This record gives sequence, structure tokens and C-alpha cells, in this order.
Amino acid sequence: MSNKKVIAVAGATGAQGGGAARAILADPESGFTVRALTRNPDSPAARELAALGAEVVRADFYDEPSVHKAFEGAYGAFLVTNFWAHGSAAKEIEEINVLVRAAKAADLRHVVWSTLEDTRELLPLDDDRMPVLQDEYNVPHFDVKGAANELFTQAGVPTTFLNTTFFFQGFLLQGMSPQRAEDGVLTLSLALEDGKLLAGVDVADIGRTALAVFKRGEEFIGAAVHLAGDHLTGAQYAEKLAAALGEPVRFQSVPYDVYRALGFPGAEELGNMFQYYGDFDQEFTGARDLNRLREINPALKSFDDWLAENASKFELS
Repeated sequence: MSNKKVIAVAGATGAQGGGAARAILADPESGFTVRALTRNPDSPAARELAALGAEVVRADFYDEPSVHKAFEGAYGAFLVTNFWAHGSAAKEIEEINVLVRAAKAADLRHVVWSTLEDTRELLPLDDDRMPVLQDEYNVPHFDVKGAANELFTQAGVPTTFLNTTFFFQGFLLQGMSPQRAEDGVLTLSLALEDGKLLAGVDVADIGRTALAVFKRGEEFIGAAVHLAGDHLTGAQYAEKLAAALGEPVRFQSVPYDVYRALGFPGAEELGNMFQYYGDFDQEFTGARDLNRLREINPALKSFDDWLAENASKFELS
């Protein structure tokens, strides 16, 4: 164990960080080991990682010295921030700056940064198709991460930019999973126009792909890897759900403005996100070459693959 390179994993008890930690720990021949960063090393999730062989350390993005200490002596890091923990673009920028400073101070050899496209590159703020949020963003949790890519580059941190997308796990969430309509038919309601493609991925494939990138090292320094496991229309997602669930599922397109007006926390942001996915589906999916991605990560799951493992988790009324 002592001769293995240490990968510090931010958010190690979350979906993305936990996936990265487990992917590394499950591959004893990788040459890497995990230092799991968490605000609460005594949590059940942290203890589970420790039992799998991770070194668990306390680190809090709002206690910068703790992050610097957590990165000391590490070879690399998998970095992710969770916008949805607070919903504030300003706070996420603050968190990312802490990570960049700590990565630079520790002289990390390779950072894999879980990021997203800055939607403003394709959709200027003066375009009136969607509301501007938090004064300067179309989709804050996209735009902040995308704009922050340059912080890593300017600081001279050797970084691979792993652009993620919609998680297949989203279909298990209340409000996103198929619901039974008044006529008894399961209905998948998405803010996505008919015929538009939505790139999706198993959240665990973020970690598996990150491990593949760490293994290949220099080849991916400074490069962007745009991740997805499938590109499907709403109707195709519904068709595959129907096959997995054993009963018909129809797709219902929800107008973007209707979705934004639903009133739940984040409704406007998610409405903008889905409109970006739809209005720029060719650009977004075009950046995600599934054949190339499967060359990097042969275990990359399609939606069918993911459903085969997760169909039993759907709670159908």
C-alpha cells in the first residue's frame, strides 16, 4: 500500500466522489490508493470507505487549511463541488478557489476536475429565451464550473477536465421518475422537446472514467473528456424504461416555461438546464463520442445496462 500513489478524493461520501473512491479501491492493480476527504470522518459512509481501505481525513471547503493538509503528499486529486448543497454560485466559486489554491500548494501531479460546460459560450445572457439567474448565469451550476476551468489552468495545476451530464439516477427521483397518469399509464414527464437528445450517464461512470484518466496520466493533462453513456430522446428513454419495468411508459414533453414555473427549489435553474440540453443537443451530444469514451472506459454503462441493475429501485404507484 505504501508505494501506491495517493489520490485525494473530494466529496468522498457523495455520489461522484464516492464513485471515484470505490473505483480506485476496487482496482488493486491500479497503482493508486484513496485519501477520502469528508467533513465528517465518523459518518457511516466514511466508515464504509475506511473499511474498503481508504484513508479517511477531515476536510471542509470552508476551512482552507484542512484542505491544504488533506492534499499534502498526494499524487493527484479527484475534485468535485456540490452546488445543490447551498444553491449559491458565489459559494461554489469560493469553494473552487480553495481547491485550486490547495492543489497548487501541494504541487499535485494530476487533478481530475468534475466540471460542466459554461452555457454562456453558446447562449449569451442577452438571449431572451430563458431568464438570467443570480445576475450573470443561465445555468449557475453549469456556468460556474465551466468558467472555473480557467482557474486551474492559470494556476498551473495539471488538470483533466471531466465534463459530466445528466445522471441516469435522476430518473429515480421524485418528480423525474415515471408517474401513473389518470388513465393508469406510466408517464415520463421531462422538460425536453420531442426529438431532442439528452446525454445521460451512470454517476458511477464518472469515477470509473476518472480512474482510467489517472492511469493514462500525461495523455490527458490539459485535455477535456466529455462524458456520457447514451444519447437518447425522451421517447427513447420512455421506451427503454417500459422494457425494463414490464409495462408501457409514454413520454410527455413539458414546456420549459411551465417547468420553470413549478415553484420547487431550483425549478428555474433546472428548466434552464433542460432547455440548454434541448436547444443545443447536437453540440452537447456531439462533444461526447460514445465510441471514444468506451475506449477510455470499457465498462461505461448504456441506459439499458444501468436499467438492468436498477429497475427494481423504481417505486411505481
